[in-house]
Amino acid sequence: MIVVTTPTGAIGRQVLDRLLAGGDAVRAIARDPSRLPPAEPGRFEVVVGSHGDTDVVNRAFEGADSVLWVVPPNPHMDSLDAAYLEFTRPASAAMQRHGIKRVVGVSALGRGLPVARNAGFVTAALAMDDLIASTGVNYRALAMPSFMDNLLRQVEPIRARGLFFSPLDPDRKHPTCATRDIAAVATKLLQDSSWSGRADVPVLGPEDLSCNDMAQIMSEVLGREVRFQQLSLESFKARLKDSGMSNAFIQGYADMMAAKNAGLDDAEPRTPQSSTPTSFRQWCAEVLKPAVVN
Repeated sequence: MIVVTTPTGAIGRQVLDRLLAGGDAVRAIARDPSRLPPAEPGRFEVVVGSHGDTDVVNRAFEGADSVLWVVPPNPHMDSLDAAYLEFTRPASAAMQRHGIKRVVGVSALGRGLPVARNAGFVTAALAMDDLIASTGVNYRALAMPSFMDNLLRQVEPIRARGLFFSPLDPDRKHPTCATRDIAAVATKLLQDSSWSGRADVPVLGPEDLSCNDMAQIMSEVLGREVRFQQLSLESFKARLKDSGMSNAFIQGYADMMAAKNAGLDDAEPRTPQSSTPTSFRQWCAEVLKPAVVN
């Protein structure tokens, strides 16, 4: 039995679909089961509630072998510790209690780098990895850069103004990956009972690109000019505040982006094993363009 958290999210939903297509026994933890994909009765089990809740994870982990662990985004968080460590603590205890054999966690690049000590969300995610691994469970942390799919949040300015925004340096090349590839790597690990111990698994996409590189590729795929506009960290934080996000979320996001500009995503060398197949151009053609055009 494989337990999937965030089964309606960008990664969890794709992992759920892949596991079901492979015929695996699956149990999903969902706050809102109505958002789950339609399925034949009995195709997979559902435990209703938050996977940050002790009773919920104890019910979900009973009789399970493996877990996909994803901390859901919380734009109203009180603190990074609350959002990552305190949220994960009940599940860590339940992993021990129910003898979970393997956990695959969605994490981030940066382990071992000095800049990761003050990298907001990334610092919290790496501490979460340590908490889960301290239970003695076999653990694989998916160490990832920014997601290509994050650009879907900027469909409207891309469509209306031919612009996308970020605090990242315009010419600094960095890895970026598609959530479809993250889901593929996670699914393979969840279906494989042969691995043990603790390790990071980098998921880097096939190439390093700057924001200006990405603007050029978007322009070519969309058939219209798209430009990148760098935001100061203060302007970036102001935009997040205007969206109603908490101070803890805003500062965590800003610290992460500052760390990325300082080389956070250079933590892992690119190898054939860490290079996943979906190029940014392919993602733009298959995911971004339909979203912008429709």
